[in-house]
This record gives sequence, structure tokens and C-alpha cells, in this order.
Amino acid sequence: MSLQAGIVGLPNVGKSTLFNAVSSSAKAQASNYRFCTIEPNVGLVDVPDERLQKLAELVHPDRIVPTQIEIVDIAGLVRGASKGEGLGNKFLGNIREVDAIIHVIRCFEDENILREEGAINPVSDKEIIDTELQLKDLESVEKKLQRTEKMAKADPKMKAELEVLLRCKTHLEQGKSIRSLDLSKEERNAIADLFLLTEKPVLYVANVDEASMHTGNKYSEALVASVTGENAEVIIMNNSIEAQIAEMENKEDQQMFMEEYGMTEPALNRLIRMAYHLLNLNTYFTAGVQEVRAWTIGKGWKAPQAAGVIHTDFEKGFIKAEVISYEDYITYGSEAACRDAGKLRIEGKEYIVKDGDVMHFRFNV
Repeated sequence: MSLQAGIVGLPNVGKSTLFNAVSSSAKAQASNYRFCTIEPNVGLVDVPDERLQKLAELVHPDRIVPTQIEIVDIAGLVRGASKGEGLGNKFLGNIREVDAIIHVIRCFEDENILREEGAINPVSDKEIIDTELQLKDLESVEKKLQRTEKMAKADPKMKAELEVLLRCKTHLEQGKSIRSLDLSKEERNAIADLFLLTEKPVLYVANVDEASMHTGNKYSEALVASVTGENAEVIIMNNSIEAQIAEMENKEDQQMFMEEYGMTEPALNRLIRMAYHLLNLNTYFTAGVQEVRAWTIGKGWKAPQAAGVIHTDFEKGFIKAEVISYEDYITYGSEAACRDAGKLRIEGKEYIVKDGDVMHFRFNV
């Protein structure tokens, strides 16, 4: 699965610094001027998962392969983007292509870093981007409304879709994002073709100064309060510190550096895990002497779908799945011991794969 989380925010809030820290395959230019990022930078990011390491300690494979997500660094947004200001439509088009949003917000003071919006105000910064995305969504909804109103006169089945669009229009006009609108699965399907920007799940990154990286500050507190009821997550971190940790190739140097700042792990690890779950993803594992590997699937996927992530032939020719829960595998120490203890299950096509399952597929093509 190739799912993307896009990093967005106003200019000079620390987006590219965060991308540089988080990406394992690309480095974005981080500079102190507007629109430093024009074309989106894309990086593949390993998802930290201690379960993978613990399985490897038992199996002793030739290699360990973590699962990954794509992180996209998108150009800084400015007020009026929905009307074409700055990079306008290009920026909004890039957001439309991602599956989730990582919204970086400045929660620190530094007179050496340019800021065009006046005094530091994370709530106002958040609202600037929210407003631009909402205005663009409102434009999309109104266009579809015009078509649907005509169709609903001749086709009663279109009335339900018309009602959903009218609810979305009212919600957006009130300055609210679609993700906070209580829509059923069927209702969301009715607007799926619009790829609405404010329907995407959001993780807010409060980029704080060094002194606030563990406790937060008045700015991050204001941000947290402002997203209540929005069904969004907030993580507090110092992007500059994270970038320094990521640049260290020596693990011992990393550990010593983190200890100086009272850290047990990079905040990036938490961010990546949060982004992964924000995308509504689960992980299952395969474990053998050649490799121990993590595989990404959607929550609620059935066994044949999960098998298809390895190879399409596995899904087409699916027969059965051998399944061991991660907890049982760790408790008994090997596949053979789990089998002997009756902890290896044989599951069929209707089995819904659980996060952490260790699996082996039987198939025939």
C-alpha cells in the first residue's frame, strides 16, 4: 500500500526541517524565505515498531524489513490561496492527493525567523489554513450541488445525495471542516468523488522551543484547546532537535544526545506511528529465517486482501491463512512451539486480520 501523509503549514514554521528529519530517502531544502518548497518533496519513512525487533530476536532472520509510509513536504500556504494567492491552486492540488495531513504550527518565538502574520498566534495560523481549505471545499461542493439539484428533479434517488451536499455546504459556511461533520459511511461515499480537503484526518505538530519540548507552552496549550471536538491529534516537539538526531548515523551518539535532552526516543517515532494510525492502518507480520517483515493493511481487511499485499497471486489463489497472535508468538518463542501449544489457527476467507497477527498464507495458482 502506498499511502501518503502531507506536511502543510504557513511559510517558515518548520515544515521542511521536519521533513528532513522524518524522511529516510530524501532531504528537503530548509531556508528562511517564502515558498522555499515549490515542488513537493516525497520521502519513504520506516514505521518504528518494537514488535518487529522482538520477533527478529526470536527468529534470527537474514534481514528485517519494516513497513513504510510516504511523507510529502508541500509548499507553504498563504492567506488567499483558495483564490490563487501564493502557489494557490498548486498547493491545494498537492494536498488533495494525500490521504492525511500533518499540519505544522509555529509555537515558539524567534526574531531571526521571518513571520508575516505578526505576533505568534498558533490558533490564528491554524485558522488561516483551515479557512483556505474550507473555501476550496465549499467551491467544490457548490459546483456539484448545481448539477445534483437538476438531477434530483428527475431522479428521486439523487435527493439523498443532494441532502448530504446541502449539509456539507452549511457546515463549511459555518467555518467548520467536513471531518467534524457526523456523516455515515454511505453519506461519505456520496461525496467521495470530491476528495474534500477538510475531510482528511489531521495531525497537528506544535513546533516548540527547546525549553518546552517536554511540557509544552502557552502557544501549544492554546492550539490543543482550539482542536477540541475536531477529531484530530496534537503532538508537541522541537523540529530542529529532531533534525539533529536524524542526522546522526551513530546510534550511540544519538542515544547520548537524547539523554542530554531527557528523551527515551525521538519524538519523530511517535509522530510516524501517529501518522500511520491516522491513516487507519494496521500491521501484520511474516516471520521466517530469510526475513521478518511488517506489512501494511487497512483496518478491517480480510485475510485474502492481506495476502494480496505480498503478491496479487496470493489473493487470487487464497486457500487458508495460518495465524499466530503476536502475544502468543512472544510467549511461546517460536512457530513450532505455538503449533504444539495449539496457538496456531487456520483461518479462511472471512477472517478479519488483527493488528500484530503473524501470518503464513496457503494459496494455489
